[in-house]
Amino acid sequence: MSIKPVAVLGVACAMAMAMLSSPVRAADIDCKLAYKLDGWSFIYKQTSGNGTVTCSNGQSIPVHVSAKAVGLTAGKWQIDNGKGRFTDVHTINDVLGRYVQASANAGVVKSGEAQVLTKGPVSLALAGGGEGINLGVDIGAFNIERLR
Repeated sequence: MSIKPVAVLGVACAMAMAMLSSPVRAADIDCKLAYKLDGWSFIYKQTSGNGTVTCSNGQSIPVHVSAKAVGLTAGKWQIDNGKGRFTDVHTINDVLGRYVQASANAGVVKSGEAQVLTKGPVSLALAGGGEGINLGVDIGAFNIERLR
């Protein structure tokens, strides 16, 4: 029995098409956010600051973080040593963008935050402590963009 070159070419083409049609998914990388921010609220909430995203593959980028929200909220605060951890990240650019945010907060003198945000398949868990006076509940957006 002999194998014809046309048959081998046909099988090779079929295998190549199968590989191209099934998406190749990159392995997840572990990325963390270290940030500092301050904010204020009176029905409308605005927060901004800077930080650094560092990933397990050695990449890092300086970022600007900001949030805008509305709700029953009032206060002024700062977070000095905020930490965040991302899930379902394949490249460092996956962390950039707008995350949906909902939060409840309360603090007098010592202020803090802990929340989980989502942007499509990527999630971000935030935790941080600082100073200020704040009380309320709100919903809005948390943005991470490359620092220019």
